[in-house]
Amino acid sequence: MRILLVHPNYRSGGAEIAGSWPPAWVAYLAGHLRTAGFDDIHFLDAMTHDLSDGDLRVKMAELQPDVVGVTAITPSIYMAENVLKIASEVVPDAVRVMGGVHATFMYKQVLTEAPWIDVIVRGEGEEIFQTLMMAVRDGQWPAARHEIKGLAFIDGDEIRATQAASTVKDLDAIKPDWTLLKWDDYIYIPLGVKVAIPNMARGCPFTCSFCSQWKFWRDYRVRDPIKVVDEIEELVNEQGVGFFILADEEPTINRKKFIQFCEELIKRDLPRRVQWGINTRVTDIYRDRELLSFYRKAGLVHVSLGTEAAAQLKLDVFNKETKVEENKEAIRLLKEADIFTEAQFIVGLDNETEETLEETYKMAWDWQPDLANWAMYTPWPFTPLFQELKDQVEVFDFSKYNFVTPIMKPANMERGELLNGVMKNYRRFYSQKALFHYPWRGTGYRRRYLLGCLKAFAKAGFARTFYDLGKAGYWGPQSKDKVDFHFDETRTISEAQMDDWIASADKAAAAAERREAIRAQGKERAKERAFKMPMPLSPAGGQDGAEVKACGGGDQQMEEA
Repeated sequence: MRILLVHPNYRSGGAEIAGSWPPAWVAYLAGHLRTAGFDDIHFLDAMTHDLSDGDLRVKMAELQPDVVGVTAITPSIYMAENVLKIASEVVPDAVRVMGGVHATFMYKQVLTEAPWIDVIVRGEGEEIFQTLMMAVRDGQWPAARHEIKGLAFIDGDEIRATQAASTVKDLDAIKPDWTLLKWDDYIYIPLGVKVAIPNMARGCPFTCSFCSQWKFWRDYRVRDPIKVVDEIEELVNEQGVGFFILADEEPTINRKKFIQFCEELIKRDLPRRVQWGINTRVTDIYRDRELLSFYRKAGLVHVSLGTEAAAQLKLDVFNKETKVEENKEAIRLLKEADIFTEAQFIVGLDNETEETLEETYKMAWDWQPDLANWAMYTPWPFTPLFQELKDQVEVFDFSKYNFVTPIMKPANMERGELLNGVMKNYRRFYSQKALFHYPWRGTGYRRRYLLGCLKAFAKAGFARTFYDLGKAGYWGPQSKDKVDFHFDETRTISEAQMDDWIASADKAAAAAERREAIRAQGKERAKERAFKMPMPLSPAGGQDGAEVKACGGGDQQMEEA
């Protein structure tokens, strides 16, 4: 049975300006399929190779797959739907499968707008997709679809979802197949080396209101650090990878295993051949201040911090559980350990103004991270934050939910003004860094790395791909009133998805009411008990008001035998 996996051709002018990123989902999914005997697996990276619809048609016609699978985050959802639309026309007998975070939570929306999709894999894909493929191979598709956990599909006139599958309990049982990727195409621009994105842990114990990762991965699980280093060593030896970024939301959560990971890298002398970066929380940097030089010795050279916002009020909105002053100190500690720092800011909340954007810039310059990014406030459509704000949401064109397009309009700013304010921050920050910092600070490696980052920014800026500026028609302050983000205003939320949201909200409200009623009932009973039988006066003459009870909670003592 021939399986074709496709990464959709979507670009936003955001993260991809630093390089071409290898789609790790393909490696992990294909590797797990191979353990079940599937060996005829093909991959098309339409994004990296900029494949047009015509290119996809030709390649699908040549391959004649039995299954076409695609994944999608929210901004790439329409491109992913289109891949399967093409498959329905070119290889109509192939089973068309979609996975990914957007389809997992928005399956009713997706199946309504793209009914040509045969089935959606909801949640972590490796085990569910493997089970699905075995059913197809054994001739049990579509009859067995109701028995396979973690699926959604159209059944007659109804959209159905089977029981959710459990998360992958043994992450080390997944052996990624990195050979499917053409590694010469995945380059990290700042260093000019091949880049990989391996996975050390899944899930996150924190519940930031704007994030979906903790909902998608659910429970937090960490791989054996030795196995992770085995995988990285293989990538270095066999694929020539010179830089990797751990895909984890926060790889430093499990301090013990992160230290083991670093120790193993040093033991194998890998830091001499490969450097790496992570995303993490400010609080973890604070916690590990004495270990930062050790992390640097293990090859960690780049840390991106979710500082998120300049004002403490905004941090509270996001449930970040961090303090503004901690951000500055974390950046200082990292720089002291010779680790490059990148501060991530979220802008564009309802109360954003030119003054608050200026405040954010001043704070970024005061903290002096090596790099700074200003991301547009974008509540994913399946997060708690979106549910709270949905009455304020005016744009349902998910292709623009990319953190570079102003989805939410501040009360006192137009979207073009917001974009202009963000670009003003970028211009000032990086022009000063380029003139007075990057060429003159630190070692040769530090200068080379930072100038490489500047090169990536300049390249994207010159090509007008940075922040999709070319498509939006932004050419500077003089064009802020003429910016057109080309929102597809025909896009709306389907009735099926709205009904699902309402039902979920009703369940949540009912659960909250039950919890409050139980708390109130408990308080009343406590008062009754206190009033019924108070404790006798203490020797000091006080009274604590607790009801007298015998062992086991009774009010009679056991008679002596």
